[in-house]
Amino acid sequence: MTTSSLTEEVRAAVRARGVDPLRDAESVHRIAEEVAAAHEQRSLTGAVAPLADPKATVGALVAAVAGLGPLQPYLDDPDVEEIWINEPSRVFVARGGRHELTSVILGASEVRELVERMLATSGRRIDLSQPFVDATLPGGHRLHVVLEGISRGFAAVNIRKFVSRFRGLSDLVAAGTMTEHAAAFLRASVVSGHNVVVSGGTQCGKTTLLNALAAEVPGTERIVSAEEVFELRFSHPDWVALQTRQAGLEGTGEIRLRTLVKEALRMRPSRLVIGEVRAEECFDLLLALNAGIPGMVTLHASSARQALVKMCTLPLLAGENISARFVVPTVATCVDHVVHLGIDADGRRTVREIAAVSGRVENDVIETETLYERRDGALVRASGTPARAERFTQAGIDLASLLRAEA
Repeated sequence: MTTSSLTEEVRAAVRARGVDPLRDAESVHRIAEEVAAAHEQRSLTGAVAPLADPKATVGALVAAVAGLGPLQPYLDDPDVEEIWINEPSRVFVARGGRHELTSVILGASEVRELVERMLATSGRRIDLSQPFVDATLPGGHRLHVVLEGISRGFAAVNIRKFVSRFRGLSDLVAAGTMTEHAAAFLRASVVSGHNVVVSGGTQCGKTTLLNALAAEVPGTERIVSAEEVFELRFSHPDWVALQTRQAGLEGTGEIRLRTLVKEALRMRPSRLVIGEVRAEECFDLLLALNAGIPGMVTLHASSARQALVKMCTLPLLAGENISARFVVPTVATCVDHVVHLGIDADGRRTVREIAAVSGRVENDVIETETLYERRDGALVRASGTPARAERFTQAGIDLASLLRAEA
């Protein structure tokens, strides 16, 4: 009897007992143990060959029925950060920021089945009319699929894992992402209600840092977050999380991020957290920040300076009547601090720069001051002055003492 026949036995038992394999992996594990034990009993009579490794067989059965089959070991591996399929015979993973080709070889039908299984609990779909999809897997991992026809030859699949080992700023300090002094400053900035932009390239740790910053928001405040798919995970007693929705089969029902930002303002937020701004929703975010609601957001940029430039250009997509004459000074007065992240040559994610926005504009250029910069591989204090120093005072934070401790 082969593993495939044991898998069919487990699936039959799962169906017979009415178990949802995607939501009740524990029951599937018990069924797999029963099937393996029954097989071992039959092997005593010589009817079937004994299992070489019963425990490993049970794990493989659970992965095949309730998990992601051959990909499941990589999902369970805490060192793996991302998994992607370029074609069925070329499955890659990333560890420590470095890519490596795995020995996994799938069939085209297996890839289609895996995609269908991953999307089953997300409420999202992929088809010829909707060849792209972003979704969240039950474990909090982010799935992105590009359908065959748009992607040449085969469907392209990316699974970006949720990293649970970084829960707060102290965890990022321990990982070498930033210094304790920089973490203390960012913590004080969040507590005092400063608006923080987290920028960087793909996979440099923007969402991880945003989670850590959001975890520092005082428990007396109400957080409303909005993102394309649920990626933010932090502990807070008063938090409402919103995500976008794709259009249905009839082409209606789409909920864009811009709509969520507008709706968030009707939910009495003390703090806005936006997963990532990419387009015209940046205009609505600026209106919210300009109204005095503190916020935090991520965006893709190559430097802290470019992050501000991007925040000045994205709102222009909101309509022809939006002009740079309004946007530039609004960004200058709304954004307080920009934290820029990067990936070192050895794959380590680090804070490259923390900049303060003074609020001044000269020749349509927003003035900034560097608070922290990376020199000789270390994040050190620069000569810049933090933005809106009065907010630290109002929050009961002695900014002078904080900066002296960092000197």
